[in-house]
Amino acid sequence: MDKPAYKTSHHHKIRITQVDIMQNQGNKIKVAILGVGNCASSLVQGVEYYTKFTDRTSGLMADDIGGYKAANIEFVCGFEVDERKIGLPLKEAIFAKPNCTIILNADIETEAPVYRSPVIDGVSPQMSAYPEANRFVIKDELKTTDLLIDAVTYDKTLVNNLRGEIIAQLRQHEVEVLINYLPVGSQLATEFYAEICIELGISLVNCIPVFIASDPVWEQKFINAGIPIIGDDMRSQFGASIVSQMLQELAFERGHHVKAHIQRNVGGNTDFLNMEDKNRLKSKKISKENVIRAQNDIRGISTEDSFLHAGPSEYISFYGDNKVANFRLELEGFMGAPVIFDAQLSVQDSPNSAGVVIDAIRYVYVARELGLVGALRGPSASTQKTPPEQMMFSDAIYECHALAKRELTASTRKQLKK
Repeated sequence: MDKPAYKTSHHHKIRITQVDIMQNQGNKIKVAILGVGNCASSLVQGVEYYTKFTDRTSGLMADDIGGYKAANIEFVCGFEVDERKIGLPLKEAIFAKPNCTIILNADIETEAPVYRSPVIDGVSPQMSAYPEANRFVIKDELKTTDLLIDAVTYDKTLVNNLRGEIIAQLRQHEVEVLINYLPVGSQLATEFYAEICIELGISLVNCIPVFIASDPVWEQKFINAGIPIIGDDMRSQFGASIVSQMLQELAFERGHHVKAHIQRNVGGNTDFLNMEDKNRLKSKKISKENVIRAQNDIRGISTEDSFLHAGPSEYISFYGDNKVANFRLELEGFMGAPVIFDAQLSVQDSPNSAGVVIDAIRYVYVARELGLVGALRGPSASTQKTPPEQMMFSDAIYECHALAKRELTASTRKQLKK
């Protein structure tokens, strides 16, 4: 029987209906990783860490989501283009170069295989000018699948054969969730895997700024296939984007006008190296600025007299996986009195990402069990920079908490499979 409850926010009153709450301690969520880089390394380390040390929940946003804990996540395979990772078990591949993230858990057990993947547009050509220890090294047999190096020699037949190979591997491992960790700018490669997910009924957690979940055309394809997804472009657990959002919200809630909001980022991992190719940055800049601008849009506040800027600024190899973000906000307060806020945030980039993705995996899986389809509004708004619907922080968290309790809200009820 429905047990109604109500929550009032700035914009709406939500009716919640209780759904069966199940404990799933024995179930495994079978996950494949696309791109076994730094973020994948931290995620695998973290899942095994919290599986072993069940009494340690510090660092997790949610210990239990719909009955699922870290121990319920099983990585069954990965996909790569780098010759130093293909053919290795995941427990070794996550520590191979050019990965440089901090090692917080070296005792990894997963024997999941890492398979080859076509390159398509996944590697920026300018990377070849950098030392091998800092960049991707494409396996020789995959070089003709690199569309950006030479479109003339691009081997469509090999790419198609690899597609069949990948489908067989995903079926063999009974993959239910695919995490997209491809480099920024991998538009065609992301679409390649999105189509495979649709064909096989796999949920996609799209952690990069290629717009799938937030694109109505792509979302409809997943709805038609009866699949829930989360995206686009992961926002870190305590990173630049969530800090910018909260600063923007705080300024508005305290009655201030935001004249300028500037966020600049520096780092030394392959993500920042890849983004030295400015041709790959358009969607990233849009995605990062969406986080700030959305708080204006939600409140109906014009951005015409506000200067908003957010984006990666520079690659410095010395920094490794350390990301440094600088913020400057220029505000007008009481009677137009000037307020200036300057701050710096320094984080280990990849663990900061993993702390969000460990939740996104479980949210999308619970949604599968509840029969939800399409892009999940609350979890996407909470874990991604460019969700299909931007929300205030409190509203996004509310939606996440409801899903974690297997409750339907006014938002998720609309997404029930028909």
